[in-house]
Amino acid sequence: MKLVDLASRAANLAGNYLREVERPANPAAWSRKGRGDFVTDVDRRAEEMIRETLLAGEPGSTVIGEELSPDVETSGLVWIVDPLDGTTNFLHGIRDHAVSIAAAVDGQLVAGVVLEVPANRLYRAWLGGGAWLEERRLAVSSITNPADALIGTGFPFTDLSRLEEYLGQLRRVVTTTAGVRRPGSAALDLRSVAEGAFEGFWELRLSAWDIAAGMLLIREAGGKVTDLAGRDLGIEHGTVVAGNPAIHQWLLEQLKA
Repeated sequence: MKLVDLASRAANLAGNYLREVERPANPAAWSRKGRGDFVTDVDRRAEEMIRETLLAGEPGSTVIGEELSPDVETSGLVWIVDPLDGTTNFLHGIRDHAVSIAAAVDGQLVAGVVLEVPANRLYRAWLGGGAWLEERRLAVSSITNPADALIGTGFPFTDLSRLEEYLGQLRRVVTTTAGVRRPGSAALDLRSVAEGAFEGFWELRLSAWDIAAGMLLIREAGGKVTDLAGRDLGIEHGTVVAGNPAIHQWLLEQLKA
């Protein structure tokens, strides 16, 4: 709980800044990391605020994140931070963006928070303690029939080498479910699985800081998060398949078909 409280304090600090800062709407102010992948001084400032708060609260811990220290580290207490998940949404004035902070000890996720920034909703989870929105405990959806299921996804947008593979997966999922959604923030997509709004989610390439906190939310809410082979994910980059247990298993079968 100490780690959850510290992560919550850091997320709220960054969230307050993101709600108040002037949105850099002019693309001249955007740095391009890759195709369709942007970063601005807003991302960097939010990450620095989070880093300062976490290290002040836990001296000697390590902070990894896309802008400050992108190498995955698993030794000791490690914070996995995305200061603005959904940067492109933010830059275009779309409300689906979040702050994601997780804590891992020797590679095991033990605490995580996802702050839905515009709505100022803070989702929290800790190992063995459940996943929560304020006083409401989260639980994954009980829907097991794919025909009734709503599935979240993320399109390939920086590396298009697996686009044809993805389009085949999308075709199979679209034609056998109630629908597919692509909001544009993996942290919020995973949150949606944890609270039962989505029955499942998949994306072919995500980074550790995109998913760490959301993975813990789902697991503590009774769901599953693995790679395409069904292997439980740790603090790593790669493919993500998530859902309630029944839809997760069904998704694995569809995606590998």
